Formats: sequence, C-alpha cells, structure tokens
Amino acid sequence: MLIQLLTEHPEALGEIVARTPRWVWGLLAALTLLGVTQLRTRRLPLRRAVAPAIGLALFSLFSLGKDLAGTPWLAPGLLVWLAAFGSLMLAATRSGPRPGTTYDPLSRRFVVPGSVLPLLTILAIFLLKYAVGVELAMQPSLRLEPGFALLLCAGYGALTGYFAARPFALWQLASRQPASPACA
Repeated sequence: MLIQLLTEHPEALGEIVARTPRWVWGLLAALTLLGVTQLRTRRLPLRRAVAPAIGLALFSLFSLGKDLAGTPWLAPGLLVWLAAFGSLMLAATRSGPRPGTTYDPLSRRFVVPGSVLPLLTILAIFLLKYAVGVELAMQPSLRLEPGFALLLCAGYGALTGYFAARPFALWQLASRQPASPACA
C-alpha cells in the first residue's frame, strides 16, 4: 500500500515524514553515524566489533515483537527470523573475513578494513522498520496477514544475520590463530 500510495501520490511523502516522531530521526542519525564509522579501517577488540551486531539484533527483535505483538504470527515469526538470521549469517561467513582483515593475538585486536556494506545494511534495517511502521499505521490489520508477517520476519532476520556475519568471521579468524605465549 505504501509503494502504491507514493507512486500515485508522491506528495504524500511530505505528510508521512511530517507525522514521523522526532525521536525516529535521532535514531536514524545515530544509526547512520554507527554505519559511517564502519567506512574507515579500524583497530578494535572483538567485543567492540560484536557490540553493534548485538545492538542491531536486539533492535530487529524488538521491532518484530512490537509489530507482531498480540498476533498468532509472533511465535512462528521468531522461528522464521531465526532461520533467516542463521542462513544469511552462515552464507556470509563462508568466505571468511574481508580481505585485509588481520588479528594480533598479543593485543587481541583486529585490523578491520573499512566497508560501505555495514552502513547499507544498517540503513536497510532502519528503512524496513520505517516502511513497516508506516504500513501498519495506515493498515493495522496487515499484522494479521501471514504473508506480510512472515515476510517481515524473514527480512529482519536476513538483514540482521548479514550484519552479524562480520563479527562472527572475526571470531573465526581469532580462533584459528595460535594462542599467545603465557608470560613466564
């Protein structure tokens, strides 16, 4: 309905944006900043690489719970989310970490080359949540339709799994490195 509305009445976009709560734009700014930090090469410990993935997974699950609360599709939706998350994460980690990624076992830090993909993934998750929010505001009964609900869960799960693949690949790289010698 949203796409149809915007193609037939592009002027509706101004009304949609005007009715968006201000905190949403703050969230978009924070998420964009997080994505922009991923553009440059960084040196970081695993926990700092994992934190954004955990945060986005929680955001994704919170969004799913909020969008499907009180519907019969929440429990099956969680299973669909998990399947999509796991499938995309495993597929994306098959090739290992991005070329140029290194791990120093002495400092327990990674050198991670910059990439635009985390920024694009973060923005895709945000835009999916935003579009779903607008759709559900215009047509609340959509949350009861199985196709909509399960596709929504698959989208959240797949994007989150893709984003989580990067820190998982780092963990794999670190686990293949020989342990640093113990101090005598």
